[in-house]
Amino acid sequence: MFNSNSQIRGFPIAILATPGGRQLATVVDQQLREIFKENGEQAPPTFLRESDNPRFQNGEGKAVIVDSIRGTDLFIIVDIGNYGVTYQRYGTEVTMGPDEHFQDLKRQLGAAKNMAQRVTVVMPLLYESRQHKMYGRESLDCAIALQELVNLGVDSVMTIDAHNSHVMNAIPMHGLENLHGAYQLIECMLQDAGDQIRIHPDSFVLCSPDLGGMERARYFAEHFQVHLTGFYKYRDLTRVVEGKNPVIEHKFLGDDLTGKDVLVVDDMLASGGSLLETAAELRERHAKGVYFAVTYALFSGGATAFDEAYADGLFNRLYATNATYIPPELLEREWFVVADATRFIAKFIHSFNQDHSITRLLDSTEKINKLLGRELMR
Repeated sequence: MFNSNSQIRGFPIAILATPGGRQLATVVDQQLREIFKENGEQAPPTFLRESDNPRFQNGEGKAVIVDSIRGTDLFIIVDIGNYGVTYQRYGTEVTMGPDEHFQDLKRQLGAAKNMAQRVTVVMPLLYESRQHKMYGRESLDCAIALQELVNLGVDSVMTIDAHNSHVMNAIPMHGLENLHGAYQLIECMLQDAGDQIRIHPDSFVLCSPDLGGMERARYFAEHFQVHLTGFYKYRDLTRVVEGKNPVIEHKFLGDDLTGKDVLVVDDMLASGGSLLETAAELRERHAKGVYFAVTYALFSGGATAFDEAYADGLFNRLYATNATYIPPELLEREWFVVADATRFIAKFIHSFNQDHSITRLLDSTEKINKLLGRELMR
């Protein structure tokens, strides 16, 4: 029997997790109980409620909720990037892709029906976030997915560093809480390399690998109070290779980098080719050190190219959050450092449940300034 007195203002918290989200949910549950204890609040042995997503031999599935969720403030955690989860289909072990994770989420929503008082989906890596706009007769998958969730009874969706936050226009009467992992990445970098980097306009520069990420890089640059640079990708628009127009040349939009450390910021590392090309361009311009900071490190093409680039001295470190799946072998790399985002997610759940303002979670300016030893400018 779960303790119904584990809340101060809101309904009792219940956490469900899809198969892909269980690894993340387990750590978030531990962090959430710690937060309750730190605040002098009574917490149950676990906030996790047991559920199952069995599959039939042809790959179809269903969701079964074992523990009661009636009357709870329900949070369903899903990691659509967890390719470490597998299942049997026609006798073959297959990995789960984003579509299958999203379908498992919908199954759990279908099993939950309307028993919970409120339903929030915790989806740090937003499903189909890279297909946030359409050209011609393309599908607008991210918008459709959000509308599907709302139609299934979801009240709010929490995500971290959505590729384009404007997708919230698809569900204007519901919440899409887009949190940012900047604080976690900055803290991780300072703990790892703070004694090697001098944060000063004369010695440290922020860089965006393309024009699309300039606003994100600008956010970091403003906090560090250093200059912002970037690259314009001059593409061959007459050809399409692997779904993209190939890059002919990277045009650098900045000043002399000689002897300076450069932090390259992006929301997502897919294959990573763009970051490695950026690092090569920065080294050619005599940058002293090159550091990467990304919210999601997917490594869809594997990490071998990064091993080789690190061995060749192209970059120093890569910082990424654990808001999506990270394979164990990646954690063994000397050049890869994890920025923990699980406590950040737990704080969101705690604040949201107790009807506290989440403004400080949405905007980490004050925390970042304290981290950098600066007073918040008013």
